[in-house]
Amino acid sequence: MTDSESRSSGRQTKVARLIDEYDLDGLGAELEHRWTAEGDERMSLRALATHFNQQLLEVRMTGAGIQSLSGEVENTYRLLTDDEVSGADRTRTVRRLEGEGIDTDALRDDFVTYQAIRSYLKGNRDAEYVKPNKDRIESELANVQRLRGRVMTVTEGNLEQLRQNGEITLGEFGLLVGIAVLCETCGQRYEVEELLEQGGCDCEESYQSGE
Repeated sequence: MTDSESRSSGRQTKVARLIDEYDLDGLGAELEHRWTAEGDERMSLRALATHFNQQLLEVRMTGAGIQSLSGEVENTYRLLTDDEVSGADRTRTVRRLEGEGIDTDALRDDFVTYQAIRSYLKGNRDAEYVKPNKDRIESELANVQRLRGRVMTVTEGNLEQLRQNGEITLGEFGLLVGIAVLCETCGQRYEVEELLEQGGCDCEESYQSGE
């Protein structure tokens, strides 16, 4: 569904309205493609929300006559929104933008969340992200288990040989071989098999419950 079709359907979400107001034709199609793509082209809903908000900021900066260097829009957005940015740095950024005629309060009110992106993609564009083929996940799970078994066999043999040669002191022993995955977005830690078997981390659950 095109942006014009979504507008005429009467289901205008915040994202659809902002695409209209900021004259961002084509951005809706880009969001849909990035969400439903495979591999490195795919972006999460959170990443898409950041990208969308940066586009809004760039339009405002360009309209105010600010000539942006490479990476300046991204850094300005970070200074406006990142919780780890100091109050002094944020204040300087706000004053600089307002000095150029940009209403930063109105701009930040326009910034959207990942829930708004999801509502737009599903409600306005009838888009749906299809998870990777289950067979591929099962194949990767088998690979991990096979590699784990190989590591255990080799390590056990080496330790046994070292013990028999008197090079180390070691009683009866067992091996624990694990591969942990830490998602830096939701902060959850998983064994890799657990992550594969459940189809992802808590980030995806929060997307699904965001409506």
